[in-house]
Order: sequence, then C-alpha cells, then structure tokens
Amino acid sequence: MFIATLLTNPERPMLDRVTVESLRNAWGGGDACWLQPGVAAEFALDAVPDNRWDVWTGLQAMGVDLVVQAAAGRRKRLLLADMDSTMIRQECIDELADEAGVGAHVAGITARAMNGELDFEAALRERVALLAGLPEAVIAGVTANRITLMPGGRALVATMKANGAYAALVSGGFTAFTARVAAMLGFDENRANTLDIADGRLTGTVAEPILGRAAKVAALDDICARLGLAADAVMAVGDGANDLGMLARAGAGVALHAKPSVQAQCEIRINYGDLTALLFIQGYARTEFVE
Repeated sequence: MFIATLLTNPERPMLDRVTVESLRNAWGGGDACWLQPGVAAEFALDAVPDNRWDVWTGLQAMGVDLVVQAAAGRRKRLLLADMDSTMIRQECIDELADEAGVGAHVAGITARAMNGELDFEAALRERVALLAGLPEAVIAGVTANRITLMPGGRALVATMKANGAYAALVSGGFTAFTARVAAMLGFDENRANTLDIADGRLTGTVAEPILGRAAKVAALDDICARLGLAADAVMAVGDGANDLGMLARAGAGVALHAKPSVQAQCEIRINYGDLTALLFIQGYARTEFVE
C-alpha cells in the first residue's frame, strides 16, 4: 500500500478539491483525506503510478508538491535536520561574511558548494579564511538580527517529539549558531563545526575534522545505534549537496527547497510547502500539530 500526498504553501492555501479528486480518480486511489483544507490532502494507492514524475512536474507548475511513498512506517522516530536554508532561512557563513565585507564573494562560493560544484570541506576552509579578524561578538549580533526561522520548524520538532521521536540538528555550519537555533526550536542535540577564536576574534580557521557529507551520515548511524533505531525510522531533511548522504540513508530523505542537483537525487521533494510538509507526509493532520 502506498500514500499519495498533495500539499502547498500554508501561507497561500490554494489546494482545491478538483485537483485532488481528479488525480485520485486518474490513479484509482482510495478516498481522499484532507489533512488541512486548502493545504494538504492524501489518498491510498495500490502501486506507484508509472507517470508519477510527469504528474509531479505538472503539479509543480500549479504550486503543488506531490509525494508518493509506502504507507507502512511513514511516521518516523528520529528527525535529522540540516540548519542553514532548512531550519533557518539564511546561510550563517554568508551573513558573517557580509559583516566582514566579503558577502557577495562568499555567497557565490556557498551556492556552488551547496549545488555540489565544489568540494564542501575545501570550500568551507576557503570561506572561513575570509572571516579572519572578525570580532567574536559579531556572531551574537548576526544571530539576533539576521537569522530567521523557516516557517513550520517549531511545529515539526514539537509534534514529532510529542509522538516519541528524537530530534537532532546536524549542520555543516557552526556550533555558535546551531546551539542557539537548537534551543529555539527544541532539538535534543546539535552537531556542527567549530570556528577557531583567539583573543576575541575569528582566526580564519575551523577545527578539524570538518563535519561534511560523510560526518552527517556518521551522525545518523551513531544516533540510530544509540537509540536502537534502524535507518528506515529516520526522517532527514536538507537542501545542499552535503546533505545527500544522509538523505539517501534515511527512511525518508526530504529535499526541502533544495538545489536542483539535490532534488534530482531525492524521492521526496518539497518546493512549496514549509517544514510542516514533513508532518503532512507522515500523515499528521493539522489538528494534531503541537505548537
């Protein structure tokens, strides 16, 4: 048994009954269940339709995301989340670079690294080197004035935890930010890279080893082993090439507003929904969300 979920941006609830029922009828699905009127609906299927991705493409043009997945085991016990451009709207290193006067240059490197065009570890070292001399106090200022949460994050973490899940923030960014963001959103733990600081200023180096793609997979395996979970009990979410390893290993790997090269390698692609999409695809109705 499979489940097809259609969803859209909760800020613009434009998913209509005709769209849902037409697809349900075309695919011979079961009765449609509305998880939130205008935002998300699902129906059961006996098999994955051959034209799934053609339909996905057509729905994207309408501002609608489509996910087809196995019905069994879709409620997950571990949430493993990237931070930059996933749980928050920004890339923290780009914001620091802007304070250092090299924002545009660093943002260009970041974009290429996240799209898989550059080696992540080498690109991180290159970008951090450009931050040398920046006062440590800038980090707190960036956190307070520049960082904004991705919509739906608090509900995602709180709802999954209320239903017995564990939540870990695993970032290729920096502990100076993940510690704060994890506390704001209610994550149980956070892992990231550490910026080297001396005499109150960034040295332009990052502590080794760098937490990159392989380290995120290792974090998934480590936390699963500690909690006694299999990888198929994990929901991982990210947007960059350094997330692909954990997205592939997790039972549900979600490419959220991801780079094109990342989307192309993921079965679950969310381009219009916010972080509550991760609850809808687990079958949670809006009335079950914990705020």
